[in-house]
Amino acid sequence: MMRTGHFRIPRRQWVAAIAATATAVVLPLLSSASAGATAAAVTLPPAHAGFDYQIGGGYTPPAGVSVVSRDHDDSPAAGLYNICYVNAFQTQEGAESDWDADLLLHNAKGKVVKDPDWDEAILDIRTASNRQRIADKVDGWIDQCAAKGFQAVEPDNFDTYTRFPSYLTQAEAESYIQLLSAHAHSKNLAIAQKNTAELSGDHAVNGLDFAIAEECADYSECGDYTSAYGNHVIVIEYTAKGLSKACSGYGSTLSIVQRDEDVVPKGTSGYVRKTC
Repeated sequence: MMRTGHFRIPRRQWVAAIAATATAVVLPLLSSASAGATAAAVTLPPAHAGFDYQIGGGYTPPAGVSVVSRDHDDSPAAGLYNICYVNAFQTQEGAESDWDADLLLHNAKGKVVKDPDWDEAILDIRTASNRQRIADKVDGWIDQCAAKGFQAVEPDNFDTYTRFPSYLTQAEAESYIQLLSAHAHSKNLAIAQKNTAELSGDHAVNGLDFAIAEECADYSECGDYTSAYGNHVIVIEYTAKGLSKACSGYGSTLSIVQRDEDVVPKGTSGYVRKTC
């Protein structure tokens, strides 16, 4: 399917196993070495708020929406809580040349390892030096998010290591996300855990403030996120079945939306947006 933004492929293809109510919280600021004691005040998205996922292109938010997620190249929606999407663990399709060659993951034959569905090169986070250099580039996008007026950042593909376990490890992914969370907090931005339900219990050490979960109802994972983040979980489903299950179990507590898999703007063929 065509990709119009930095949209992450739905999890079912990989893993089977501001508003007035916005809440100001104090969270630990991490360093590359460990969870530091310095605190950063960030504002979380309001819980159980109307949400729209617009990472495939911005458009006028529907009535009742107070939280929007948009690509970092886009502009925030005026008067709403805005989350800034960045592809943090993989390059964009055809964008390998934007990165130093040694920051791309290579196989034993010297060929760049790619996400086969999106033709995206995987970033090589296996060493501390690489993680810092990759984070420096992504931090530049985070700086743009802050300058534009976004309130939070959504680093995608945290779970890349689960799809390439012969190359990458959980520890490497967590060490890298800690660099991003520290920088986001330094810009007074909240930072989301995107998918990767199995790491929800590590949210404090990783410096992650709330969750954005694709298809957690469809795969009975929403409870993994709520056990860590309470009601500060945003659920995105891509099927009517998933939406029905999400609404039945969490419709009174979480932000829930069904979108089309291409996340196209309203008015585009294939556009779907439904909620509880």
